[in-house]
Amino acid sequence: MRFSIGCAAALALCATFSGWAGIARADNDKGPEQVVIQAALDAEKVAKPAYLPHQAHQWLECDGCHHGKGPGGKMADYVPGQKIEKCETCHNSKAGMPQMIATLKRASHLLCMECHLKQDKELARCGVCHTKK
Repeated sequence: MRFSIGCAAALALCATFSGWAGIARADNDKGPEQVVIQAALDAEKVAKPAYLPHQAHQWLECDGCHHGKGPGGKMADYVPGQKIEKCETCHNSKAGMPQMIATLKRASHLLCMECHLKQDKELARCGVCHTKK
């Protein structure tokens, strides 16, 4: 059960970004080179944006991060070409999600940290994503 929730949260992050602020379009039309992730609905006291180098993460399969919302509000698998909604569409404090993925911040941290810790513990430092740009 915990693994399932973790996977759901992991997919949630990239499924939709609060601030889908693409800085530049990737040449292969797989999204922007970089995405700025910042909560708009559940802004924390110290809301620092995270900078996701989207193009650098494209060695992963799209469905490793992206997913959709199916019947009854349940997570649905990513289908190539589907519209990518904002994460906060579902991951916000009013949507009734499980606590560990109930906000953009929680879902994002669960997704990113789980993967970064598996790759290299140095990637799990705050300053890796929360840079001073």
